[in-house]
Amino acid sequence: MRFPRENMIYRERHCPPENEKLRCLIPAPKGYMTPFPWPKSRDYVHYANVPFKTLTVEKAGQNWVKFQGNVFKFPGGGTMFPQGADAYIKELASVIPIKDGSVRTALDTGCGVASWGAYMLKKNVLTMSFAPRDNHEAQVQFALERGVPAIIGVLGSIRLPYPPRAFDMAHCSRCLIPWTSNEGMYLMEVDRVLRPGGYWVLSGPPINWKTNYKTWKRSKKELNAEQKKIEEIAESLCWEKKYEKGDIAIWRKKTNDISCDRSSSSVQTCKGKDNDDVWYKEMEVCVTPFPKVSNEEEEEVAGGKLKKFPERLFSVPPCITRGLVDGVNAESYQEDNKLWKKRVSNYKRINRLIGSTRYRNVMDMNAGLGGFAAALESSKCWVMNVVPTIANNTLSVVFERGLIGIYHDWCEGFSTYPRTYDLIHANNVFSLYQHSCKIEDILLEMDRILRPEGTVIFRDEVDVLNDVRKITNGMRWDTKLMDHEDGPLVPEKILVAVKRYWVAGGDDGGGGNSTSPSSNE
Repeated sequence: MRFPRENMIYRERHCPPENEKLRCLIPAPKGYMTPFPWPKSRDYVHYANVPFKTLTVEKAGQNWVKFQGNVFKFPGGGTMFPQGADAYIKELASVIPIKDGSVRTALDTGCGVASWGAYMLKKNVLTMSFAPRDNHEAQVQFALERGVPAIIGVLGSIRLPYPPRAFDMAHCSRCLIPWTSNEGMYLMEVDRVLRPGGYWVLSGPPINWKTNYKTWKRSKKELNAEQKKIEEIAESLCWEKKYEKGDIAIWRKKTNDISCDRSSSSVQTCKGKDNDDVWYKEMEVCVTPFPKVSNEEEEEVAGGKLKKFPERLFSVPPCITRGLVDGVNAESYQEDNKLWKKRVSNYKRINRLIGSTRYRNVMDMNAGLGGFAAALESSKCWVMNVVPTIANNTLSVVFERGLIGIYHDWCEGFSTYPRTYDLIHANNVFSLYQHSCKIEDILLEMDRILRPEGTVIFRDEVDVLNDVRKITNGMRWDTKLMDHEDGPLVPEKILVAVKRYWVAGGDDGGGGNSTSPSSNE
């Protein structure tokens, strides 16, 4: 109740001051079970893991989620696609090149339980889904429990934690975002993170208002005005409408500004020098400019054309060839790829479960160029590539590779629920933060977001890892310190930790007593 209601400020991230931080471990709920392996987890979640039934009542007629016995079943429906996400995506694919690797990264605003993102994975599209913590309870927790990328988030007053031109596609299916408010500021923020040539999909109000105005309990006049305003804002952003049929409308952002005449528009161009500097920065009513292109090439993609996925994963990203990433060139990028392929191979020797369905939700806490995630790339897992706000800004590289990621400051809590990641990779995180905040605060946050029997791989200087180990021994983690893959003379070491299974008032964590039948799969 401390925060203003306007612009959803009360639903944005607000971190407690130092004296209010809770330094404690969060127990698993009674009866907690290892999630079903992917792809079964897309459709089934153990009730004990997310014991909230509100959605099964409120969304009963929309095929979101059903409660059956001791599990939730997700039929793949949504408010605007009660017949299932597959049929809905098929209609989108008639306009958008979803199948051929042109579209690889997507943003789903106001995602609900992220069924759209879950089914886009069948098309090899990685979707960053977000929804706020609201009265429906734990939508994002359901999404992550299903094995689908998601964070707690909202379009409010602060910029989204992604660089410009990050996503190939953005999507809103009755996401309840007031797109015409604040002079179109929220659409301008979508435009900022949408790649030149990218697509925006809107299904739900006000689209198809002539058919649905009674159901939505809104007047024809109001809905007609809202749609006209959205069309005007889209035109000012140089988005071209490609499709409108039934409940779905699709726009495409121009590939450059050559044919984009904003002379008659009242919309200002954003003047800031660094459009990548978004952490806790307020949104503005302005358009993020396209990167410059040569006037002779009308088809030239501003910022550089990307190869189709999966070729895009290891080809040199345009932001590197253009010299936009400090200290990184094509040669050092290729060396980084070789290094991480070698390191991930070593990780798989240390822990044979890496690369299996046991580790579905993976986080890289200090992702760099995304080499760890690229070496791990598989339909069995996805990686949240975190670029710390105090590290070299490489998040554009991550997205240009066709991976997903986010900016974050590890002195603060991450925007997710407890027990949402199976495997966490921490490469030099504690060396990076040793003068910024306390080791135990970062470790407690890692424990919060790590599943029972989940694994952490630390890579750091031996002195740092010894300090880490002193704390983890009191956190019910089992640890093992190992030599660097190049031998014992290298001062950098690897620490592997496994979080024991324990619940409140129950076992003290001695036996790893997972009760799930899927824990051995």
